[in-house]
Amino acid sequence: MKGKFITFEGCEGVGKSRQIKLLEEYLSKNQIKYYLTREPGGNPVSEQIRNVILDGKNTTMTDECEALLYAAARVQLLKEVVKPKLDNGELVFCDRYIDSSLAYQGYARGLGVEFVEKINDYALKNFTPDYTVFLNLPPEQAFKRKGGVDKTDRLELSGMEFHNRVYEGYLSLAKKYSDRFIVIDASGEKEETQQKIIDALKEKGVI
Repeated sequence: MKGKFITFEGCEGVGKSRQIKLLEEYLSKNQIKYYLTREPGGNPVSEQIRNVILDGKNTTMTDECEALLYAAARVQLLKEVVKPKLDNGELVFCDRYIDSSLAYQGYARGLGVEFVEKINDYALKNFTPDYTVFLNLPPEQAFKRKGGVDKTDRLELSGMEFHNRVYEGYLSLAKKYSDRFIVIDASGEKEETQQKIIDALKEKGVI
């Protein structure tokens, strides 16, 4: 029996981590079994790759290198963690996935969707998410609510123009893959946003 694979997406500072934490509390309270992982990361090898990608000192990293590192970390996570869980019929949640690469590297870095899809062929052919929860909030609002940019995070330091391109990329993806994208207005209070997520996942039969 194949499990369900649900991913979470959103721009920097949108409150994604907080919402995932609240969802975990809800699932545990209601005794709903699940497994949560993240990208890049989720296993020893991918976590090491994560450290390289996000290290603010790696200012000379090329866009292509960045995209390939994400793809490498993704394959390791899928084979080592996600596939066994799904094969066992489990419900798997992932904090970021392929749509992050499409939005950040494909759209915002200008590498193109085709290039990103090509290097992520294994993920796209074998592990398309059942649903993708997209927390919709423009970057300027997200960073304002977050309290500013994390000076140690290489991606957050990329500038507002970059983050606006990421946002536009996400909106394009949400339109293109409307059958699996669950778009959540994240402009309200955290409890309000959380209830929207829970209601949407119930409606889709995920929980």
